[in-house]
Amino acid sequence: MKRLYRKKATSVILASLLCISLTACGAAGTDSDSSAGGDSKSSKVTLELAISKSSQDSAFIQQDILDEFEKQTNIRVNLQLIPAEQTTTVLQTKLAVDETPDIIQYNLASAVTDLNLERNFEILDDEPWASRIVNKDVLSSGGHIYSFHVSQDTGMQGVVYNKQIFEELGLSIPTNYEEFLAISEKIKASGITPVFMPYKDAWAANIWPAAAFADFVAKNEPTFFEDLNSNKKKWSDIPEFQTFLEQQYQVYTKGYTNTDVLSDSYDMAVGKFLNKEVAMMFMGDWLIEGVAEQDPSMELGVFPIPSSDNASLGASPLGGQLFIPKKSKHLEEAKQFLDYIASKDVAQQIVDSKGYVSNFNDVTTPELPAYKQDIVDNYITPKKTVLTTDAYMLVDRSELYRLLQDQFAGGLSPEEVLKAWDEKFSQLMQDKGVAGF
Repeated sequence: MKRLYRKKATSVILASLLCISLTACGAAGTDSDSSAGGDSKSSKVTLELAISKSSQDSAFIQQDILDEFEKQTNIRVNLQLIPAEQTTTVLQTKLAVDETPDIIQYNLASAVTDLNLERNFEILDDEPWASRIVNKDVLSSGGHIYSFHVSQDTGMQGVVYNKQIFEELGLSIPTNYEEFLAISEKIKASGITPVFMPYKDAWAANIWPAAAFADFVAKNEPTFFEDLNSNKKKWSDIPEFQTFLEQQYQVYTKGYTNTDVLSDSYDMAVGKFLNKEVAMMFMGDWLIEGVAEQDPSMELGVFPIPSSDNASLGASPLGGQLFIPKKSKHLEEAKQFLDYIASKDVAQQIVDSKGYVSNFNDVTTPELPAYKQDIVDNYITPKKTVLTTDAYMLVDRSELYRLLQDQFAGGLSPEEVLKAWDEKFSQLMQDKGVAGF
């Protein structure tokens, strides 16, 4: 689910395309293997799989899986590792200039707006694995399957926290904003930074509002997103949205965060938690998985953004799916790769290794990690979750992220952030041709 905004000019991106491709399984290119008789040669196809460097822990590019796929099919997978901050722009450029990868890993909700999903990607409704899918909604848009994943997990967004620090300080999970400020004060007094804000990566500043806005709307304005997307209402029409933006900013101004919020980046987060430098972070549960991979003994959990009393836990759209561009140079081989990782044995291997909730009817969900079982027991089963605003947005959100950064730079008030986003949102919807704009 990590989406970053354009920071480089297109000319720079084009110039860099030749140097960002790295090899997953030996040297890229076309090899020739001698046949059994030694009289003929067969070309080895190389699939190009484009993926953000921030997603190098993806289950789909584990080396043993790629090696076995090549062994069975004589098809090599070459990774194009794209700098995280350039991922969207690079992929947009590649699709526009026909430097199209054979497979792309991206987020479905973002692909709809960023990469022109329907125009650029194959519909996968009739693939052999599609009939085994349990929850097709998390892979679909407009009634068609466009993406692939072995899991039906959605990323849960809230406040990731260190359970051990909370226990040592005698803290309970806060159920409102005032309680959150109170525990932050106690954590600060202990010498630990209460909250890590990595807002050099602009998307991270949207975790709090994306969940807070959605929770309020679900409980008080259930038709808001429908009205918003038909130009009957604006973001600035909800006074509480200003309050929620001010809340997040106050956590910073009260001294409960790292000092350099606009210089510190998400890739520092795992280390901050491993070193017990910080106690909390407004983030998704994917951070917990990243920490656990390096230190399984560390106990982290997640609770709802405490913007309102007894808020629901934010549920973001499923991320990290695989897509096949229509202009893939090796379309059938790309589909063959999806067939391989969708096979019962390989899918079970991935589900087991990552602790996923299986999305195949013949693949068993393993015993879940403690943090994920907590989410199931405390939020999913009792239906205390809410889809974040990302699930309802029909346009690119990069400008919103930049406006949130501007607030932390001291340049914009919450009211100004929302009004500026209203203008940009309206223009983007108009450019997209949405009725009513």
